[in-house]
Amino acid sequence: MTALETDAQSWEQAGVRLEIDGDTATVTLCRPKQRNAQSPAMWRALAAVGQELPGTVRVVVLRAEGVSFSAGLDRAMFSPEGIPGEPNFLQLAAAEDKELDDAIAGFQEAFTWWRRPDLISIAAVQGHAVGAGFQLALGCDLRVVADDVQFSMKETSLGLVPDLAGTKPLTELVGYARALEICATGRWVGADEAVATGLANLAVPAAELEATVRDLAAALLAAPRNAVIETKALLQGAGGRSYDEQRSAERAAQARRLRDLAGIGD
Repeated sequence: MTALETDAQSWEQAGVRLEIDGDTATVTLCRPKQRNAQSPAMWRALAAVGQELPGTVRVVVLRAEGVSFSAGLDRAMFSPEGIPGEPNFLQLAAAEDKELDDAIAGFQEAFTWWRRPDLISIAAVQGHAVGAGFQLALGCDLRVVADDVQFSMKETSLGLVPDLAGTKPLTELVGYARALEICATGRWVGADEAVATGLANLAVPAAELEATVRDLAAALLAAPRNAVIETKALLQGAGGRSYDEQRSAERAAQARRLRDLAGIGD
């Protein structure tokens, strides 16, 4: 058994299954009886998956077993007993500033690697995607949703804020005013609104979700890898550049591509 296979067994115990088929990796949340409620152990597993993915992987599909993508944070963390072996919210609140900041930063690692430049990630979302579940879907580059999807950012109604790296992509996708309204009210966002506002790329009947994502992954793999990487980097950086700066970035990227295709690149 390889080290990756050994790691994969421990990740599955935490509710995360990794399967690799050539240049596509599928990451599955596999706690369907708990509606894929998330725990620090699941977050550690998700972060480790991102660190251990083979360099040959180009597309990562994030999916979930059962009727819900993820019901959000495991509510046991709110109880005095907490989750065995994990700090509960009272213990986190009592921690020193740096210790608390480090703890939250560690949690965020599960949500941040999905947009790295050498991959394209697709979240296949069905049923409820609440709080941490919503933010995990937001961590991906693309979202395909089933027609029964229900997104909700419930943190504010619990007296908290969304802190798992979801506020920036949400604002970029739907704009400040709508993002504020979604977060402050904690209301449900269904499939039609998700597509209309850009939160989701497309919505399909639940029975077609898996096949649709598979077709999208194949289409993404059809283009040369380095061209996709350069294009993704251009688009990711566009919001922070002026028009002229973006034009310059395009020229530099195209020069690299032309030289690479001509066999005279670095």
